[in-house]
Amino acid sequence: MSRDTNSLIADLVGSLEPVRPLRLSSGLGFALAGLGVTLSVVTLLFGIRPDVMVGSFDPVFVLATGLFLLLGLASSVTVIVMSRPSVGSDHSGWLWAAAMTALLPLTAVIIGMGRGSSAFSSTAAGHGLDCMLAGSVLGSLTFAVLVWWLRRGAPTSPQRAGLLTGVAAGSFGIFAFSFHCAYSDIVHIGVWHSLVVVVGGVLGRIVVPRLIRW
Repeated sequence: MSRDTNSLIADLVGSLEPVRPLRLSSGLGFALAGLGVTLSVVTLLFGIRPDVMVGSFDPVFVLATGLFLLLGLASSVTVIVMSRPSVGSDHSGWLWAAAMTALLPLTAVIIGMGRGSSAFSSTAAGHGLDCMLAGSVLGSLTFAVLVWWLRRGAPTSPQRAGLLTGVAAGSFGIFAFSFHCAYSDIVHIGVWHSLVVVVGGVLGRIVVPRLIRW
């Protein structure tokens, strides 16, 4: 039996309901709120390092935390934009922040090779693993917020969205924990703090696409 076109269209759209558009400002607000909560957790559970409390900032600390914050912001913005796909969108802006942050592990390797085996002692590795674990756990809130935002939208590249979700989570997690970590040594920061971002990116690339399929 043939059906009138208007009736068919009416049947198809009859059960649809309006939804709120995904705004960049709202998504970024949620991400920054998650970062604020993460910083509060570090303050309450671990405490802030003494030099930061008195306003004495080590240059390496300022540089490293600034780069991780920049990478976290750039990655978060890219993820939020990817949740609302459009023709011709460019999602490569975060690469500049990633390139600048990559100078940390590169510098760490160069200086570490000059120091010899003492730069990678078992004691240093123990402290590094503690930072890597803590930073990764602290990034879980940002991870959850961005996954929730992606599930509200329709990302056309789940793999890249997952990678950047993990990078953002790792960056924010280690940024927050850096306010407790007592080490300002470039080898420690460049290796172990950077590993938080790498591990986050790998996990995000594997896990997130399975959570945001639409």
